[in-house]
Amino acid sequence: MTEGAARFTPGTPCWVSLMVHDLTASEKFYHELFGWEFQEGPAQLGPCVHANFGDRQVAGLGEMHDRRSLPVAWLPYLATDDADATCALVRDCGGTIGVGPLDSGDAGRMAIAADPCGAAFGVWQAGEHTGVPADGRVGTPVWNELVTRGSFVVSPFYSRVFGYDTEPVVSTDIDYLTLHLGGRAIGGIRGVGGSLPRDRGPHWTTYFAVADADEATQRVTELGGHIVREPRDSPYGRLAHVADPEGARFAVVRMLDPRDAVTRHIRD
Repeated sequence: MTEGAARFTPGTPCWVSLMVHDLTASEKFYHELFGWEFQEGPAQLGPCVHANFGDRQVAGLGEMHDRRSLPVAWLPYLATDDADATCALVRDCGGTIGVGPLDSGDAGRMAIAADPCGAAFGVWQAGEHTGVPADGRVGTPVWNELVTRGSFVVSPFYSRVFGYDTEPVVSTDIDYLTLHLGGRAIGGIRGVGGSLPRDRGPHWTTYFAVADADEATQRVTELGGHIVREPRDSPYGRLAHVADPEGARFAVVRMLDPRDAVTRHIRD
C-alpha cells in the first residue's frame, strides 16, 4: 500500500514519527544512515518533515515546541477507520489520550495515546496518506515491538482496542507474545519484568530494514549515536539496537527473507 492506495486493516502499524530537539541535525543523521530525503510537512503541526526513501514516505520527524525537555523516542502509529471512536475505546479500556484526535491537514486524523502501563503509541485515520507497508524494503520500518513488564498484563488492552489475536512463545525463559491480524504477524509484546529500564518505562521499539546490520551499527556511532546492544544473529536476520545522537532508540535488522517480513516476528 502506498499513498492513495487502499487503507490498512485497523490495528496495523502503518507509520512512525519522531519528535526531536534539533530537526536539522536529525535530518542529517537519518539521511546519512538510511539515505532518507526530506520534504516539509503540514504547517499546522509546527516544524516537521516527511522522510522519503525512493518513491515512499517512510517516517515523520518534528521539532519540539520551545525545545521542551521531553523524551525523544520513535512512535509507531496504529491504523484505524475512526480515530475518535478508537480514542474513546482506549479510555474505556484503561488507557489515556495525550494528544488529539486532531486533523493533520488532508493527510489524515491522528492522536497520541498510552496503554494502561504507560507505553505511548499513535493512532492514524488515513486521509490522503495511508502510511508505509512493512514489506521488508531497506530503509523502511519493518517491525514494532512493545517492551513492557509483563506481556499478559497489557495484551488484553491491545486485543480489545485493535482486535489482535496473540500467540505466546513457548519458552520457560522468554515472555513474548506475537500480535496477529487476520492470521498475519504485525508486531510483538516482550515482557522483561524488572529489567525494564527505569529511565524509559514501557515503550515501543521500531525496527528498520538495512542492507548490512553491522555496517549500519558502525555508521550510527560514526554519526554521533551509540550502540545499545551489539549486532547479533537471530532466527529472522542479523540485528542490533542503537540510539541516535538525541537518544532515540531503534533497531536495525537485515531480514533473512524480506519478502516474508510481515508474516515473521523478530525476537532474540
